[in-house]
Amino acid sequence: MAGAADTTPGGTTPGGTPIDASTALDPAVRAGEASAAAAVAAGDSGPGDVPLTDLTAAAFFDVDNTMMVGASIFHFARGLAARKFFTTSDLVGFAWQQVKFRIGGRESTYSTTTGRDTALSFVAGRGVEEITTLGEEIYDELMADRIWAGTRALAQMHLDAGQRVWLVTATPVELALIIARRLGLSGALGTVAESIDGVYTGRLVGEILHGPAKAHAVRALAATEGLDLRRCTAYSDSVNDVPMLSAVGTAVAVNPDGDLRDAARKHGWQIRDFRTGRKAARIGVPSVLGAGAVAAAAGFVVRKR
Repeated sequence: MAGAADTTPGGTTPGGTPIDASTALDPAVRAGEASAAAAVAAGDSGPGDVPLTDLTAAAFFDVDNTMMVGASIFHFARGLAARKFFTTSDLVGFAWQQVKFRIGGRESTYSTTTGRDTALSFVAGRGVEEITTLGEEIYDELMADRIWAGTRALAQMHLDAGQRVWLVTATPVELALIIARRLGLSGALGTVAESIDGVYTGRLVGEILHGPAKAHAVRALAATEGLDLRRCTAYSDSVNDVPMLSAVGTAVAVNPDGDLRDAARKHGWQIRDFRTGRKAARIGVPSVLGAGAVAAAAGFVVRKR
């Protein structure tokens, strides 16, 4: 991941694309644009066995509690702890946040705010290649069997319709791209951590890809890829993602928290819940593809004692 050599507004994204300094004063916009540039630079990670026949429509999926049971960054942190990247006691505080997330179904203030300020110091000086390699291993060990089958089927429906599918998550973009590739999706938008010569500096590009930043990332990617957002679909479990859900023509609340369930009912958005054990209602292609068809900072997040 190539980054700016200093903290001057601007710099480059992981793919080396210059970041417009004019957006630097708005961290959410800068984070979104950096994430979109990183996604484009990474290219299409899908299997390529289904031709793209609908180039102006796409689907965007949140990850934590939407595509995956629990928080992806917590599973990653568990894997790092097992490899002695930090102590077990360091993991306990983060584990408590995961418990609250699993019970309440929403992201915590810690993981989206405090995490930003404390986690990056941990990866400063670590190589991007090293962290990416560990991400591949940890996905196989702790994440592969935590994918919601129902949500995965929704993503496959879009792929089968010839559309592209991206993950959109506060998880570090390197980890998000691994998950997308393993699921056969087109790519991922995630939090971008700055690096120089392949080594993390300990700074973010903009801010965590969370809330409004996700919407900015989706719009920036749509502009680059020629998407018609009115024909796109977004999926999330969290009320924090209302900006992203509102940016597209079709919004679907998946395993929603209470506030998002209320918002979905208010706006007439679809609701799909795969947590209950009841057989999920079948979703016809016209209903989802029509009609408009860390959280942790840089992810490697655990507060150091």
